[in-house]
Amino acid sequence: MAEDHILAIDCGTQSVRGLLWDLHGTLVARSRIAIEPYVAVQPGWAEQRPEYFWEVLCQACQQLWHMTEIPPSAVRGVALTTQRGTVINVDHNGQPLRPAIIWLDQRQAKGVAPVRGRWGLLFKLGRVEERVAQFQADAEANWIRLNQPEIWQQTYKFLLLSGYLSYRLTGRFVDSIGSQVGYIPYDARRQGWAGRGNWRWQAAPMDRSLLPDLVPPAQPLGVLTAEAARGTGLPVGLPVIAAAADKACEVLGVGCLSQQIGCLSYGTAATFNTLQPKYLEVVPPVPPYPAATPGGYHPEIAVNRGYWMVSWFKQQFAHYEQQIAEERGIEPEELFDELVNQVPPGALGLMLQPYWSPSGNAPGPEAKGAIIGFGGVHTRAHVYRAILEGLAYSLREGKEQTERRSGVTITELRVSGGGSRSDAALQLTADVFGLPTARAHTYETSGLGAAIDAAVGLKLYPDFPSAVRAMTRVERVFTPDPAAHAIYDRLYRQVYLGMYRKLRPLYQEIQKITGYPAAIG
Repeated sequence: MAEDHILAIDCGTQSVRGLLWDLHGTLVARSRIAIEPYVAVQPGWAEQRPEYFWEVLCQACQQLWHMTEIPPSAVRGVALTTQRGTVINVDHNGQPLRPAIIWLDQRQAKGVAPVRGRWGLLFKLGRVEERVAQFQADAEANWIRLNQPEIWQQTYKFLLLSGYLSYRLTGRFVDSIGSQVGYIPYDARRQGWAGRGNWRWQAAPMDRSLLPDLVPPAQPLGVLTAEAARGTGLPVGLPVIAAAADKACEVLGVGCLSQQIGCLSYGTAATFNTLQPKYLEVVPPVPPYPAATPGGYHPEIAVNRGYWMVSWFKQQFAHYEQQIAEERGIEPEELFDELVNQVPPGALGLMLQPYWSPSGNAPGPEAKGAIIGFGGVHTRAHVYRAILEGLAYSLREGKEQTERRSGVTITELRVSGGGSRSDAALQLTADVFGLPTARAHTYETSGLGAAIDAAVGLKLYPDFPSAVRAMTRVERVFTPDPAAHAIYDRLYRQVYLGMYRKLRPLYQEIQKITGYPAAIG
């Protein structure tokens, strides 16, 4: 068993990584190629050439073999995890017909016919018409169908990025159930394509034949084609095992198989997830996402541009740290803990609402970011700490919503993603939540989750509990400081929880006056 290895390919928003794992969850080799997340040809648009993702994937794999003495022949199988919600139209030959629409795209489909009939009446009675209309506006398929009808008519398959890359690896139009996150006719409760009479076929009209076949996580998607083998340097015929989208794989990669564990992801999007054995809507009628374990559900609370805000802060306010980091040959973020530790818990009353990107669910699409409580004493260090605190407050709100809906008390936290590298951020998280907060032994938890799927699918472990015990472990646990938690608890309950309700009318006025974000189309 010790000689067996698994290759996980992680195609994220900022980079593509080739990750070679042994069966003890040790990362034995890693390649990383930074990517240009998107091109904005118009304000609010986010597109990228689909072939670009495949080209960089191949580069990442080829680079990997130059970084290790382990030969490609030692790899037992491949698993893929990707960013969520990026869509690609292809023709009969699998050739892209237009640029991929990236998940960060904010265009809205206008002129979509509302859902009618029995479903329309039910939505009206349930007062969720606006949410359904938002789904229709956000659906990339609707925008393409209405604005580029010639492209839609030529489309043979409408794929998520995971489905496109699975096709490039195996030659089959197939995708994992665990990757189905987007504005498509997917039935989250049944974990399959929606039934014939389901409202989603009205909301995003398309023929069922446009969608790929779906496979549960840990089941085979196919085997590596000769073309894919040449591109990646892997053997022809190598099994490709279904994994899941990046956030779902992160939950598995931190070893979360219990409802009592809350999983925080500090990535481009900051999220709070739990693993639920049954269908659960934390914010009705928003459905849960599929898990990386078959039949599991992740009701998720997300801050769309979560730890992206760290990059925003770096670009706008951290020129000094960038200069020092360049001199030392390190990343500027490594110096940010010093900023956090310059400021006491609560940032002397500087409170941040982290809605830097509009959302169609909760909060509403009119939401804006806000910082209140400024005084002459505040510095950029206070602003940076307020960013981290605001994100933690928002995710704590998601934790409490999850507990109310599930009836299960969350007793510990696991944190993954790039932001988990910061000791200050994890101590702050423990203090805001008042819960022990653990960091996994690796930052590459999405890749590890994909590798666990592959290990179970290849029968290298008999089941998920066995694989998780063998391949995941905690590096460090951060314990809440009682004094800091007391400050945070009062600020959270007495200030943060009321901010959106009180600011929402002002956000709506801003939207009316400026047209943002409704004017984007």
